[in-house]
Amino acid sequence: MYTFAIKWEKVESSGNSEINNLYIHKPVLLDEVCRWLSCRPGGRYLDCTVGGGGHAWRILDLSRPDGILIGVDRDEAALGVARERLKEFGARATLLYGHFSELVHHLHTVGVSEVDGVLFDLGVSSAQLGCPTRGFSFSADGPLDMRMDQRSGQTAAELVNQLAEPELADMLYRYGEERYARRIARAVVRARVRGSLRTTFELVGVIRDAVPSSYRHGRLHCATRTFQALRIAVNGELDSLADSLRDATRVLAPGGRLCVISFHSLEDRIAKQTLRALSHGPGACLSALTKKPVRPSEEELRTNPRARSAKLRVAERMPEGRLP
Repeated sequence: MYTFAIKWEKVESSGNSEINNLYIHKPVLLDEVCRWLSCRPGGRYLDCTVGGGGHAWRILDLSRPDGILIGVDRDEAALGVARERLKEFGARATLLYGHFSELVHHLHTVGVSEVDGVLFDLGVSSAQLGCPTRGFSFSADGPLDMRMDQRSGQTAAELVNQLAEPELADMLYRYGEERYARRIARAVVRARVRGSLRTTFELVGVIRDAVPSSYRHGRLHCATRTFQALRIAVNGELDSLADSLRDATRVLAPGGRLCVISFHSLEDRIAKQTLRALSHGPGACLSALTKKPVRPSEEELRTNPRARSAKLRVAERMPEGRLP
């Protein structure tokens, strides 16, 4: 059994009631995640993207009285909210500032070598989308920031205003699968000659003027794919995902389970290919438990339409087999 004191990084709880309220929402695929993780008393769980603590709260509740959870996130506002939400669990909850690419290190710092379950809830949260000052959403005007970790890194404004036209077009196509990537990149370069693009609405205006009328009035907002591409590039969301999933496999105890929630095809493709590679061959270390991704129920979609694109993949650590 592992015992250790709760460890809070130097992260202050947000005094912004708007942010705090935004983080109070039902997490996507909550029942499904907890069922697949087989949460139990005494279990040890790693939430690699703890966010506001929604999944973490349920995991800790189901693993009473002595289950533990280590939660990692690079969004300081989210960690502040999670700290308040999970404080009832005391030393059973450990929250750490950082990125899941260093999950082995994070576990080492709290003296844990193996866990019974790992969760990755990828992408941007409703709370981040709903806060205009973060710049994630094309629906509200705010600074073109988009950094999940606001301590460091380039902002979306810096990318938009500094990338050469071919590089910008390539980024929009690769990360956003944007069919009008070249037209949008050309329009951005022309627009920034008149002055730097600094706000979300300024960028939305450029995109709207660059694409055909039919695209402006299509099912998806015409800026959806561009904003997705910028967010992925700013945060390096795909750069370390495959390696991190392999690291998660290394820290899983035999019979432990790995759950991955993705929200767009690029994330899901990496998760699918990585879990498949680790589940095949004579030295396979994982057993895939979901042949097809688990999708939100109709009931969940009625209460949370943003869950519509969520996909959950699950694998279990084999008792035997080589480590990746």
